[in-house]
Amino acid sequence: MWFKNARLYAITEPLDNDHGQIEQALAAFKFTPCTSQEALKLGFCFAMHPGTKEYCHQVNDLMVFSIRKQEKLLPSSVVNEELAPKVEAMEQEKGRPLSRKEKQALKEELIQTLLPRAFSKSTVTTAYYDRSTSMLIVDTASASTAEEFLALLRKAFGSLPAMPLLDNHQLNQQMHFWLQGKDLPAGITLGSSAVLKAPDEEGAQAKFINHLLSADEVQSHLQDKLVTRLQLEQDEKISFTVRDDGSLTGIKFHDLLCNDNEELGWDDTIGRLDADFILMSGQFKQTLTSLLASLKSVDTPTTAEKPRTQLSDADPLFSEAKAFVIECQKASVSGIQRKFRIGYNRAAHLMEELQFCGVVSAPVHNGNREVLMKGA
Repeated sequence: MWFKNARLYAITEPLDNDHGQIEQALAAFKFTPCTSQEALKLGFCFAMHPGTKEYCHQVNDLMVFSIRKQEKLLPSSVVNEELAPKVEAMEQEKGRPLSRKEKQALKEELIQTLLPRAFSKSTVTTAYYDRSTSMLIVDTASASTAEEFLALLRKAFGSLPAMPLLDNHQLNQQMHFWLQGKDLPAGITLGSSAVLKAPDEEGAQAKFINHLLSADEVQSHLQDKLVTRLQLEQDEKISFTVRDDGSLTGIKFHDLLCNDNEELGWDDTIGRLDADFILMSGQFKQTLTSLLASLKSVDTPTTAEKPRTQLSDADPLFSEAKAFVIECQKASVSGIQRKFRIGYNRAAHLMEELQFCGVVSAPVHNGNREVLMKGA
């Protein structure tokens, strides 16, 4: 089983329960199919392969988990087609247009009648926890899917303190240098794909696929754009795209690595899967160690000189920026730039501090943030 994507987390309190306790905790939240009136069900299934017969499959220092998600498929076009005549009939009966609340109630009632006839779609997501590094790696590109996985683990274990493994601020800085071929992590080289995006509201993008990234037509975009995706390779064994949200996507393990276990064959399916998993996780550990070492070399004056809890006082514009964002209920670096007539780096730093102080959320997959505080 070779992961294709990765959401990366550092588990701040070691998961050191014994195997029996873990199995019991996960079994309490095992997957059961949707009933006729349920639209979605989520639960643990046997890890990695049904043949393991374990909700937590252990391979050396690795603890492997899998969750199954089942959803009923009700296309909006079908619901709307069924809903339209019902709305029309009720409006004729009442002699007036239905309110939005009445239409929503009618729609929810219709969905309940359609659910038993809906098709079901199931997906399985796998993750593993490495006890030697306290890292949790989820095989998904979706932030929401990874959060669902973490939420289910927290339900099972009572708590599971987790934080993103790769710091977004440091990553944004380093990707800019990496694309220039500077300060690349040990053993890692540039691939052939990159995406750059302007920091303003229009967000003009430049995408390069199968391109020489050192070429002038790529490098020239660094003057006014941020690197949001960058393909990297390591030792001819793995290639991946690192994104500015800290995820790895499009992971490909090259034949040089994958063929190491070919002589084992597939007579023992679980044994072969275990061997491949050890290869994959070992390469992940090597790659992530290189990435983390490169990010830790980033040294910004504010983080080096002041404790994290004092940073909100470091910029005299912080209070004004906070009031501005809360008042307009919109959070963007370009908006802060225009309002206060400051450079991008200072505006980005202010946005980071607004996130740290709970004024705005972390950016989602499209870069947007939610304002978490409301005005008086």
